[in-house]
Amino acid sequence: MIIVVLQARASSSRLPGKVLKPILGKPMLLHQIERIQRAKVPARVVLATSRNPEDDAVAHIGQNAGIVVYRGDLDDVLDRFYRASEPFAPSHVVRLTGDCPLTDPGIIDAVTRFAVDGNYDYASNSIRPTFPDGLDVEVATFEALQIAWREATTRSDREHVMPFLHRQSDRFTLGNYENERDLSALRWTVDEPADFTFVEAIYQALYPAKSAFDSGDVLAYLEANPSLAALNSGFVRNEGFKGE
Repeated sequence: MIIVVLQARASSSRLPGKVLKPILGKPMLLHQIERIQRAKVPARVVLATSRNPEDDAVAHIGQNAGIVVYRGDLDDVLDRFYRASEPFAPSHVVRLTGDCPLTDPGIIDAVTRFAVDGNYDYASNSIRPTFPDGLDVEVATFEALQIAWREATTRSDREHVMPFLHRQSDRFTLGNYENERDLSALRWTVDEPADFTFVEAIYQALYPAKSAFDSGDVLAYLEANPSLAALNSGFVRNEGFKGE
């Protein structure tokens, strides 16, 4: 079995409560869950949030969407991620973060197939990024994830889940899935108020006519409306690694 673990929490230093912010009357996190559910390769989606009371609303979104919710430690995200995965004994675990409401199910499937077919311990489309920031997909074997969970000791490794694996190419087999075009300069994640303004504009433009719009639709819209991409273009990609 292959599962997706989506990590999300309400707390955020730069944009508090971002995953709960409404877009067209629906929480941003719910939009992302619905997009992930359209992926065909993973068999299940699990929402991993914290047990802190401020994340009750996050958990309720997952429960109302009909997916499994695991609640664990706020700061030891690796432990939370591992324990959310463990009951399913998966062969592979796909890691996504809850600040990416433009997640593309087709890219989730492509990176997951790449990881499985290549027999990689860890694969992603972000070791050497060529996709827009916000379309990141990480896939690890459960065995590799378990090793990281047992052995990782630094605060950074416990918080960001996967660095323990992709930092050790001499120990783990790594794969990087690349896009045909280098679009890594584009920013489609939500970490700052300007990011939310950007994503909200995309949804307002595309969602009413095509709720299952994909990254190709977003690119086409941006090419027709180039000023929109400038809204949030001044931020550093993965500043402080990807969060929730």
